[in-house]
Amino acid sequence: MKKSCWKDSEVLALFNKVEDVKKDSKPLKSAFVEHAVKYGRKPNSVRNYYYFQLEQLKKDIVKSKKLGIDLKKHEKNDIQYFSPNQESKLIENIESLVKKGYSVRKACLELSGGDLNLMLRYQNKYRNFLLKNQKQTLPNNIISFSSRQKPLLSDADINSLFLGLVRLVKRSAVEEFSNKLKDQKESANQSLRQMLVDLNKKDKEIDKLKEELVKLKLENSRLVQNMMKIKCEKVQKLKNSKNLVFTN
Repeated sequence: MKKSCWKDSEVLALFNKVEDVKKDSKPLKSAFVEHAVKYGRKPNSVRNYYYFQLEQLKKDIVKSKKLGIDLKKHEKNDIQYFSPNQESKLIENIESLVKKGYSVRKACLELSGGDLNLMLRYQNKYRNFLLKNQKQTLPNNIISFSSRQKPLLSDADINSLFLGLVRLVKRSAVEEFSNKLKDQKESANQSLRQMLVDLNKKDKEIDKLKEELVKLKLENSRLVQNMMKIKCEKVQKLKNSKNLVFTN
């Protein structure tokens, strides 16, 4: 049998798998991956076929009843609140992927299984989590950003910039301490104590840089989110304009 052919039994198996992962609050992508492994298909092909077949079954209620597929279980919920456990698990999964080198956007897209709307929900939830933590840990003298458009930086660019600043601060500190030691050989103990004091100051500078990094990431995330929102709105307008043309 060619891989492009789908039997009714396999279609039913796919829809049942989707229902199972939804019950377990797992990413929808996991259903496509598991089905692909079992039936020797590609996950993206399974995902595309699922959404295609879902639209077909909505138009053909007789077939959906014949297959025993409850379409109500495959509808998207417009309002879906996170339970404390789900929120905690989501934050944990996002931060786990970020530690592996993912950007926040890519991590949310991965966890959403390619669903842009769900990705935005995850991204917003994570952003709100960061903002909440920021209010609890950061000082009141937070630098405010203007509303003008700023160049977008990836998380990798921001991390690279931050590490570069840290290296410069540490290099400057080492050079400063080396000069002091040369001029104060007779009072080595006093110089060492001064070195510790200065290092403590440098650590505070690094902490401040970390705080600025968090704010920069949040601002960058907000800009990326706004871009995604604008893109989605453009796509929606394009769809609406096409519908108007077909209606006329």
